[in-house]
Amino acid sequence: MTYTPIGPLFTDLYELTMAAGYHARNMSAEATFSLFVRDCAERNFFVTGGLEDVLRELAMMRFSEDDLAYLESTGLFGTDFLSHLKEMRFTGEVRAMPEGTIFFPDEPILEVTAPIIEAQIVETFLLNTVGFQSLIASKAARCVHAAAGRPLIDFSLRRTQGRDGGLKVARSTYLAGFAATSNVLAGQRYGIPVSGTMAHSFVQTFPEEEAAYVSFAETFPENSVFLIDTYDTVEGARLAARVGKAMRKNGASLKGVRLDSGDMAALSRQVRRILDRAGLSDVQIYASSGFDEFKISEVLAGNAPIDAFGVGTKMGVSADAPYLDIVYKLVRFAGRDVRKLSPGKVTLSGRKQVFRQSNPNGGYRADTIGLADEQLEGCIPLLRTVMSNGEITDSPPSLERIRNRFRKNFSELGEEYKLLDKKKTYPVGISEELQKIQEQ
Repeated sequence: MTYTPIGPLFTDLYELTMAAGYHARNMSAEATFSLFVRDCAERNFFVTGGLEDVLRELAMMRFSEDDLAYLESTGLFGTDFLSHLKEMRFTGEVRAMPEGTIFFPDEPILEVTAPIIEAQIVETFLLNTVGFQSLIASKAARCVHAAAGRPLIDFSLRRTQGRDGGLKVARSTYLAGFAATSNVLAGQRYGIPVSGTMAHSFVQTFPEEEAAYVSFAETFPENSVFLIDTYDTVEGARLAARVGKAMRKNGASLKGVRLDSGDMAALSRQVRRILDRAGLSDVQIYASSGFDEFKISEVLAGNAPIDAFGVGTKMGVSADAPYLDIVYKLVRFAGRDVRKLSPGKVTLSGRKQVFRQSNPNGGYRADTIGLADEQLEGCIPLLRTVMSNGEITDSPPSLERIRNRFRKNFSELGEEYKLLDKKKTYPVGISEELQKIQEQ
């Protein structure tokens, strides 16, 4: 599908006023900015997302005639600066962790090196794009872990913040191991499997609940999942079982039933017994309504025989941690390493690399933040050059490949960092050479 850029006006005004200030003083030297996440009390790890959108946008960055006309109408910018923007393209370098990589607080997950005006203007877009998609991918990874192999379906579209948010949630959750999405446009755009059942309104339009199930089964003889809690969940299960047995006689097959309210653990056990007694042991039980990693963990701890979960609102807005403290800080300008010393917001100067060391069994042992041109023995560098001279260096990986990368990364992360109720800080150090730069 053709990518339509959002355009460079997707930025905060102060990025453009700073750019105008640089231009007025002929400041065009090369700058490096590091993008990283500060600590988050609710998370032991994060998952990178959004890089594909970043690269596509930077490669196509142009100020249109309409953009320039609007900026002129504000009365803030002179003709000379607007003429500069008209000719401007992103010509810099981007080094980044690939999507699906596990990372930790304070580690640069992306660095931009470009002429100062170019590097400054893209700040807001980078923070918004990488921050949101990494936020959701991180939440989704925790849900996947809590489900312990049971499929999860993204049900969040109706509650996500806006259309683009809904699309990016679907992509980010699939990247982190979800099996499908209810979002049909995301299915088309990203090749994600789509999944859905019926709503209570469908059941209510029929004079009898059983008639709704029969009608749905006739329309989808091999892909029917009945929503059974519109009136009484246990009675709904009995009716579903009766229809399921009739379907089997006609050569069709009931795929599952869905619970959407009540005590999920207790109800799922009752429903499982009803289905099994009817000879429908292969019919799966789906559950939805308010699920995230915490509720999934809770119901499974109660021995709920639930086969798959629809995960919606709390995941789609990352309810327990609805934002990342993600920042984009200048670390080098005009050949000079720089750092910020504000209390509580000190930064590391210099172009950097993140090195990962593994245990003999392949699991993560520790990370070290070093200089970009360092090489640390026995460690794997995580930042890769993905854009050079404003051009993408490689074809973007498929979503399936990114998904596989996450799966491998997650399997190598220690179980103690996956706990939902315990803060565990992963060891991240600083190399001697990087420390020398800070002391200077």
